[in-house]
Amino acid sequence: MTAFVGHYVDHQMTSPFAMAQHSAKIKPIANDLAKRGVLLVASCLRVEVYGQEHALKNIDRTIFNGFSSEQIKGPLTIIQRLAEIASGARSQVLGDNYISNQLTKAIELLDQNLPIFQMARLAIDIGRASRERKRFIASLNYHHLVRDIIADRFPNGELPDRLYVIGADMPIRELIRSGVGERFRSTTIVTRHPKNLRKRLRAWPDIDVALERPADIGQAREPRSIVVVTRADINDEYQASLQRALLRLEPRAIIDMLSVPLSSKEVFVDETYVTVYDDEFLLAFENSNRKISPKLPGLLSDIDETLRSAGTYLSTKAP
Repeated sequence: MTAFVGHYVDHQMTSPFAMAQHSAKIKPIANDLAKRGVLLVASCLRVEVYGQEHALKNIDRTIFNGFSSEQIKGPLTIIQRLAEIASGARSQVLGDNYISNQLTKAIELLDQNLPIFQMARLAIDIGRASRERKRFIASLNYHHLVRDIIADRFPNGELPDRLYVIGADMPIRELIRSGVGERFRSTTIVTRHPKNLRKRLRAWPDIDVALERPADIGQAREPRSIVVVTRADINDEYQASLQRALLRLEPRAIIDMLSVPLSSKEVFVDETYVTVYDDEFLLAFENSNRKISPKLPGLLSDIDETLRSAGTYLSTKAP
């Protein structure tokens, strides 16, 4: 029988920031690995590879250089780990709402006839089903957290000026629809391509925003404005352009929700630049985990029982 193995490093084995940086470097080779029949799971908190043993030979030297990875073997063990990841049981924020979608996108690169695809698809289904049965859903709402951080920057009823948002289409839409910008005089989406975005915004009749290029921002200081950076695909050139714009703008605060921040505290005043690695986010993560952690043993037990029930079938059908 063909041997299947997995290798992984996650945020519990190193710092979350180091993991996010490494994951960003590894993500571009996902297609190449998929052509070899290897599943790459590269989220902001983990880098993991799964496949046939011969396809993963010497993988440590290419994927995990500088990290000490763990190895697991066998279809059932792999399915169990991926199911636990899909359920949110292995996330920094327990009950994470996004990880199962990230796993689904990761397996889409694989040939659906490959056994590793079928194993991962089963794992995702098991993880999602257990999560729903046990209501293992994080109480953390990132949009509410951003609103709280903004409120802290405007005490005593002081009114904010403009909200600037940087990111991809859907995360921006979700952020704006959450009501984050209600206290602001106006909301501006920062984009390299205003004409293209304006066309896409026609499908969003509920979104009333202005559009500006980075070069047009910061013609005057705006000490009562806020900048929120949400999920985005930002190359080095665009990053430099955005950083120059924000330095000109001098906003009250920059709330950077990227796993690899757009800039650093060395560039901006400490209290101006807030990242997901700062106390305001970390304390919210801890509070959410404290509420949901009593459900974790029941979730893991449910996944384990589901796998045991399927064990006979898997052992007879294992690739």
